[in-house]
Amino acid sequence: MAQPAPLPRPAGLSAPAADPSQVVLRGPTLAPRDQRPLSQILLEDGAVDAADLTKAMMIRNRLGAPLEHVLLSQGMVTPVAMARALSRQWRTTAIDPDQSPADPRLIDAAGAGFCLTHGILPWRRIGGVTWIATARPETFHRVLPALPAQFGHVRMLLCSEEQAQAGVLAPRRIRLIREAETRVPAAESCRTQDKARTTRIAVLALVVAVLGLVLMPALIVGLLTLWAVLTLVTQSGLKLLAFLATGRARREADLHALAVAQGHLPPAANEAPLPPISVMVPLFHEEDVAGALVARLSRLTYPRELTDILLVIEASDQITAKALEGVRLPHWLRVVRVPDGPIKTKPRALNYALNFCRAEIVGIWDAEDRPDPDQLHKVARRFRDAPADVACLQGALDYYNPRTNWLARCFTIEYAGWFRVLLPGVARLGLVVPLGGTTLFFRRPVLEQVGAWDAWNVTEDADLGVRLARRGYRTEILDTTTDEEANCRALPWIKQRSRWLKGYAMTWAVHMRDPAALYRDLGPRRFWGFQVQFLGALSQYLLAPILWSFWLLTAGLPHPLRAPLESAAGQWAIPTLFVLFVASEALSIFVGMRAVRGAKHRHLMAWVPTLHFYYPLGCLAGWKAIYEVVTKPFYWDKTAHGLFVEAEAQPAPVPLAPGMVSLPVLGQIGGRSLADVAARLQDSADAATAAQTPTQAPAEAEPRSAAG
Repeated sequence: MAQPAPLPRPAGLSAPAADPSQVVLRGPTLAPRDQRPLSQILLEDGAVDAADLTKAMMIRNRLGAPLEHVLLSQGMVTPVAMARALSRQWRTTAIDPDQSPADPRLIDAAGAGFCLTHGILPWRRIGGVTWIATARPETFHRVLPALPAQFGHVRMLLCSEEQAQAGVLAPRRIRLIREAETRVPAAESCRTQDKARTTRIAVLALVVAVLGLVLMPALIVGLLTLWAVLTLVTQSGLKLLAFLATGRARREADLHALAVAQGHLPPAANEAPLPPISVMVPLFHEEDVAGALVARLSRLTYPRELTDILLVIEASDQITAKALEGVRLPHWLRVVRVPDGPIKTKPRALNYALNFCRAEIVGIWDAEDRPDPDQLHKVARRFRDAPADVACLQGALDYYNPRTNWLARCFTIEYAGWFRVLLPGVARLGLVVPLGGTTLFFRRPVLEQVGAWDAWNVTEDADLGVRLARRGYRTEILDTTTDEEANCRALPWIKQRSRWLKGYAMTWAVHMRDPAALYRDLGPRRFWGFQVQFLGALSQYLLAPILWSFWLLTAGLPHPLRAPLESAAGQWAIPTLFVLFVASEALSIFVGMRAVRGAKHRHLMAWVPTLHFYYPLGCLAGWKAIYEVVTKPFYWDKTAHGLFVEAEAQPAPVPLAPGMVSLPVLGQIGGRSLADVAARLQDSADAATAAQTPTQAPAEAEPRSAAG
């Protein structure tokens, strides 16, 4: 391959030091920087309108964002014109990595992920100088201290963001995806599961259970009943404690708000600059929601200049790629394609896409999510005010289709109870918070410190919550909501729930590989809370039929355990069990009622008691989960979305002059091209124009009289 002509060595540059640890990183350019501001250079080039430039500078002053980023995000300057102006301002050369590829050894020394995050491309080492291309010259000086000492004297070149990424990915794409699959240490990852050993244990447990039921049926059923009752008591106890803790937190919040309103306490300061926030949105086979997702994200009120949203798709996912084909995405929306590998899971895609995030706050939304417009503002303010040990903020999840059918109603009630009542209480009690899969926001340094997501765990969110707790970090529940689509069909519901329970089982097994270490990391209270939250919850799903069987006694039917229980615990054994069952059901109903008492879901209160008939589906999901733990532990049973088309209130159309049409700002969405849309709108405009003429009045009135 032909080598490019070497760049001239800067005058007066001393010879490289023999000891790399004594090398001092030098300035970035060959010549002194042009002191003219970038705005002046752009005006002289005729690359920007003066009015647009004034607006961009006002945004820059308000947000503290670089001017070039503001101009590009607002579409006021083309990337080509910006690159030309930056080259003049910094008096350095712009390179094309496609024509002159970078040295892979330099990329390895800096770290491919580091290069992608900071928009740099270690290009060549020539004459004792390491030449590094960057897409962000204004912040290049912040990267210098983090570069390897062996780079020696560093000089800056320019390239676009896309060129920097392509230059890094060309030689190191495979390495990055392998790192994404193994970010979590082997001791804390599902990938080291011994499938053969798991199979042997499962077969042995099945043989013992069958022999026990044949030889000692009363003993085995009695032991299973005892364990089911114990887990029911602990689950109900945790639910009650979480409910009370949530109530205390709300009363304290109300008192604080009252004190602020009365002037006894100062209000929270909102003048601090807002930080950039990156949010990853993993997509897979999302042909029905890809276009709607872009529309939902456009509702966000966070400054576009500080918003960095990544649509993460698999390289082999032609369905989503086709849905996005022809869509003109705004500057704050990017597409990251994840290379194929031995597995295809959401956490693997997130680990890979994390390298492309630009901000220190990183979040996740799902494909069907509709976050509150001010959600990112709340995230930024809370991370600013929260203690340093708060590593994660979990928002509440809700559903926008609770009226679809009974299953959707029950699912909405269950989620309301979990995110509005129970999870805030769990966080308040200082226990492990099993994270939800979306509306999660992290301090990026902490996320990378704990190894991000386990690519092999099908409930990577719950596992990440455990690892954060083991390292002493906390999760807070943020008062913000993301609406999504409730699973409203029985079979997909079972598949989704079985994946969650399979992940709970594998997460429990992974962290219990060394119970003593887990006990040391979590402490006694969180350790036993972890057992109740994971092992206890899974046991309830699996052993629920044993508890249900006692309802036979209410109909006067015999029960095989009645005599053994009464002989062992006396005549009060059966009444005590019934009191326990009724109290547990009453607590669940009460929590559900409290969760849906707000105006949004008040219509669901009459449906709360029917949850008694909803949870049996979870038993089927639990046994399916145990089967898959043995047979296909890493299989990701994807949930289908787009079955319910939400009807959002649309703003009234702006009146147009006769013969004019309005074109959307995006390209092809949902299978319609701009030409199709324009033709349809043109027909509508022609019809409206014709309707305004006097000769059309009688014809227009005829349908109205027929309808009346």
